[in-house]
This record gives sequence, C-alpha cells and structure tokens, in this order.
Amino acid sequence: MYSRHRFPSEIISYCVWLYYTLPLSYRDIEKVMLYRGIEVTYESIRGWCQKFGQQYANQLRRKRPYIADKWHLDEVVVTIKGQQYYLWRAVDTEGNVLDILMQRHRDTKAAKRFFRKLLKKQGFTPRVIVTDKLKSYEAAKKQMLKSVEHRQHKGLNNRAENSHQPTRVRERRMRRFKSPGQTSAISICIWTNSRSLSPQATSTHRTTIPRTTAPTILLIGEPLLG
Repeated sequence: MYSRHRFPSEIISYCVWLYYTLPLSYRDIEKVMLYRGIEVTYESIRGWCQKFGQQYANQLRRKRPYIADKWHLDEVVVTIKGQQYYLWRAVDTEGNVLDILMQRHRDTKAAKRFFRKLLKKQGFTPRVIVTDKLKSYEAAKKQMLKSVEHRQHKGLNNRAENSHQPTRVRERRMRRFKSPGQTSAISICIWTNSRSLSPQATSTHRTTIPRTTAPTILLIGEPLLG
C-alpha cells in the first residue's frame, strides 16, 4: 500500500489524519510537519490525501460493529462554479455517515435515486427514517419504503443537519469546492476519518515524531489497516 513512498506509513497516515480531522490546508500541514523536523511538501501531502483518504474511510466503515436501524436523511445546498447542487446525506442514530450523493435536484426522482444507493450499500431496510418536511422524501418513501416508519419534523433531524458542519467548515477553508466529485470525496472522508481515524481511538502503538517542543502524538500506522 505504501510501496514507492519515500516517507514511512506513520508520517503519511498522520498527515492524512490532520487534513480530514482539522480545518487545515495542505500548506498548513506542511508547516506543522516542518515544526516537527520533517520536510515534506504540500504537493506530497495533497497526493497522500487524495490517494489514501478514501481508502482509510472505506476500511473504517467496514470495521464498524453495527449500523442502527434508525436513519436521518437531509440535503444541503452547495454552490460549485456558479451552479447549485444538493449534497444528500444519511446518518444513523449514532451519527455514522451511511452514504452521501451529489445531485442537481431534490425532487422525487432525486430522492428515489438516493434511497436506491443507500439501500444497496447498507443491505437492509431501516425501521425508521427521519427527514425534514421536504415532500420528495414522502413521495419516494411511499414508493420504495412502504413498511418503514417516516417521521417528518425539522427539530427531529438535527443529527443529519449537524453532520453537514464539517463539510461547511472545509468549504469555507477551501473558498468553495471546485467540482461535485471533489465535494463528495471530501465530505465522506472528512466525517468518517474525523470520527474514527483518530490516534487515540484506533492506533495500536505509540510513535514519536521528531519535534522541538511539541508533545508526543499517537500516530496511525499499518496495524490500523490490517
């Protein structure tokens, strides 16, 4: 996985973790690593994030013990190059992101497409879905999830709405996303990695990075990736 990379896996995974956990740019992480005595360019860090971010997120999702049967669904407007898109997102009652989908519309057809993608990926039908009062959800639910309880109330859907916050923070930091594909990739990686790919939660050993006065930090290495 890390073949032909000049830096060890601990350094690579740490830089990826920084990018998807904190609202830092590639140049910010370059400075953080330089402070710790490691010279790595922001171009290398960008390449690592693009190459390994989705892989880390996929592996961490597979390691989740279970998915709750109560799902919260929501959509948020994202403007890319002057065009309006909708970022659809589903999370379970524990706050785990189940899936996301970028679409140009939020009508019934778009809701049904999101439901199909979500059900195919999770492999089971939820007991309850919670949404806002967008009528597209109700119409799509009647056609595809007839036996599922549907609760429509904006106040009940804070779980899904809160899950958009890391994406919004990254959008402001990047001064808007550049493409729908970039938005989808970053959104799923940010939320999955920031919640799960943490040194304290997932590392099986302690590794010290060269530093000046900075504290020792737990790093994610190859044991995490199995």
